[in-house]
Amino acid sequence: MRRIAMFVAASTMTLSLAGCGVLNASGSSTTASPTKGNDITVGVLMPDIVNTRYQNFDYPIMKAKIAELTNKQGQIAYANAGSSASKQSEQMQKMIDDKVDVIILDSVDSHAIRGEVKKAKAAGIPVIAYDRLAEGPIDAYVSFDNELVGEVQARTLLEGLGPDADTSDKVIMVNGSPTDPNAKQFKTGAMSELSGKVDIPSGASFDTKDWDPPTAGKEVTKAINAIGKDNVAAVYSANDAMAGEIIKSLKAAGITNLPPVTGQDADLDAIQRILVGEQYMTVYKPYPNEAEAAAEMAVYKVQGKDIQFDALTQDQVDSPTNKDIPAQLVQVSAVTKSKIKDTVVADGIYKISQICTAAYKSACAAAGLK
Repeated sequence: MRRIAMFVAASTMTLSLAGCGVLNASGSSTTASPTKGNDITVGVLMPDIVNTRYQNFDYPIMKAKIAELTNKQGQIAYANAGSSASKQSEQMQKMIDDKVDVIILDSVDSHAIRGEVKKAKAAGIPVIAYDRLAEGPIDAYVSFDNELVGEVQARTLLEGLGPDADTSDKVIMVNGSPTDPNAKQFKTGAMSELSGKVDIPSGASFDTKDWDPPTAGKEVTKAINAIGKDNVAAVYSANDAMAGEIIKSLKAAGITNLPPVTGQDADLDAIQRILVGEQYMTVYKPYPNEAEAAAEMAVYKVQGKDIQFDALTQDQVDSPTNKDIPAQLVQVSAVTKSKIKDTVVADGIYKISQICTAAYKSACAAAGLK
């Protein structure tokens, strides 16, 4: 994916919807007339339940925003694929058959879902790619700057190693699923910071199928056995769910002084692990911004509100199949122990009472979370 920020004027947008029945117009925001009002149905497809953010944040935020934008007249058809690409294909096909008005798609496998994206386009149903850029004729994309996520993880990992870090420090690298285009971008960003600064030994770098935490734990155990438990300087984990299992594997190997372990998604249990020093950092991605933008894109697209849609998609990205996809890339930030209060607490993601349960009260007090 190329990351290019640019303004796309409504008069020059090359997204004519006249052919798919959403707009009765040439595509110009001055002449377009919507054929849909507030009584629309938005299909929402989420990829898995392993990452708790989809159930706890993304979907509820979208649901609330769609209700707000449609004066509570809009309906949502929701499905979670449970990490199964074939199941998600079936779920999307059902939405196409049910003639939803627009689909927000967070793909399990960006390549495997391409056929359904084409079918949706042929049926006149716009598809907004969410969080992961699916292949096929996507109408818009909203996500985070994924290479930046990897860069932030790696830079913070290096900070955790301290000023004396060098190429003698062995780092285990646990990346995300090879079917997730985001995982490749996280890895690219991380490697841009780690290459030449630390040692990632042969056999200590993994692309973890389906982001599966137990698999990640087994991979780290394999790496520890190969390089020795006393030689693990840090572990790059692409997300929090895998980080939890990785930490269990480190402990099981007899590593009592845990090395820096990265993460992503700011899961509640990851924030608590950071408080007690088990996990070094996570990447906080402001889900309200991303989820609300996706809801707005979906509603504005199907209602023919070109000016509002264009204002939300001032970036452009390329997928393996399509170029210049209108997009919005949301910024991210690193969360270490000292930054919990200024990020996930300040943004209302978690209340201090949710974080500081009985087991974490002393750690919270030490971190100034009161």
